[in-house]
Amino acid sequence: MPTVLIIDDNAAVAVALEVLFSLHDIAALSAASPEEGLALLDSAPVDLVIQDMNFTADTTSGEEGVALFRQIRARHPDLPVILLTAWTHLDAAVDLVKAGAADYLPKPWNDERLLATVTNLVELGQANRALAPRLQRERKDRRELEQRFDLHGLVWQDPATERVLHLACQVARADVPVLITGPNGSGKERIAEIIQANSQVADGPFVVLNCGALPSELIEAELFGAEAGAYTGAARAREGKFEAADGGTLFLDEIGNLPPAGQMKLLRVLETGRFERLGSNRERQVKVRVISATNADLQSMIRAGSFREDLYYRLNVIELCLPPLASRPGDILPLARSFLAPGKTLDAASEAALLAHPWPGNVRELKNVMARAGLLSAGGTVRVQDLGLPAASLPAQDAEPDRDAIVAALGRAGGVVAQAAGELGLSRQALYRRMERLGIARP
Repeated sequence: MPTVLIIDDNAAVAVALEVLFSLHDIAALSAASPEEGLALLDSAPVDLVIQDMNFTADTTSGEEGVALFRQIRARHPDLPVILLTAWTHLDAAVDLVKAGAADYLPKPWNDERLLATVTNLVELGQANRALAPRLQRERKDRRELEQRFDLHGLVWQDPATERVLHLACQVARADVPVLITGPNGSGKERIAEIIQANSQVADGPFVVLNCGALPSELIEAELFGAEAGAYTGAARAREGKFEAADGGTLFLDEIGNLPPAGQMKLLRVLETGRFERLGSNRERQVKVRVISATNADLQSMIRAGSFREDLYYRLNVIELCLPPLASRPGDILPLARSFLAPGKTLDAASEAALLAHPWPGNVRELKNVMARAGLLSAGGTVRVQDLGLPAASLPAQDAEPDRDAIVAALGRAGGVVAQAAGELGLSRQALYRRMERLGIARP
């Protein structure tokens, strides 16, 4: 049975609430002063606190309630607190909601609304306690990953990204080719850099070639080098990327754009470590770790005859699938904040808009959006209009969030109704109405 602590110097208020809760299988403890309430919190398990804002006769400032709330928050930061307010100190209650109070209710209160609020907050607390061990494990895993490996300052929080990182670090020291798949702008090159940084050739060169950025007739020369006169404009001999990467790592981005002749030569290098410069018959020997990446469906290209199947299996000894940014929402806000200039912050509405946007350009698009917002924001706070996102991405005041959206927003807000409502683009009262109508509890 959940337990609510009532801190109010008015005995009639405490009795009324105790009776109300007893009719709905909720246990109640009562304290007539802040000191007594804090002592009960230290001695008994409590799921939620309902506190008055004044405890001294003829006092209406709400300063005592503010002090009590701050003490509760300092000792029990995750404990939900509901404020009982009068109009004379409504502003103080609103300020406390912004500081983390779960909600405020006027005196006299509405029984149904109070019960709905208490029930939702208690269920939220139970869900958070059940979730806490998993979150603690995830935080521990992140710390261990950061301590054991060089992650090149990568910013992430989403479990989907962590799974890719774990596998990347696990295979980094193995001398085998790695294929990284994922959409453009999702961070494939960063994963390749992390593999290189934790490999046996970490001190060697890290050479990058974007196979999609060059004409097909020049890719072979870029990969393997060319002798003077090997093609029009080749006035002197030049080394290719394989020679430049000798003793290190060669990252071949957009590998699906490699022409057939280049595919055949690449396969030979992967098998023997030997190749010839364009226009030369002399073989050269190199030792290079090859990491390739693509946003293309190589299996479909194999069926269409545009990509060699034997090369695919040679490149794909280990495959790392990096999801699009929209599929790892836990990364969006940490990345957005990392892209902002020092001193800049995001307000709740802009955070909601960032989470709602589908990010077709992935991390690259997010970086550009934040650079623009940092330049356009007038003060230290980035607002929705500074982001320049399409109107479809902005949470509408009249939007009808579904059950999953409300549960997720409340979970991210830690039960703070005002914060969850801001993320959903709703007023606090509008969020309450939707919750009551849907009959849902916070996660």
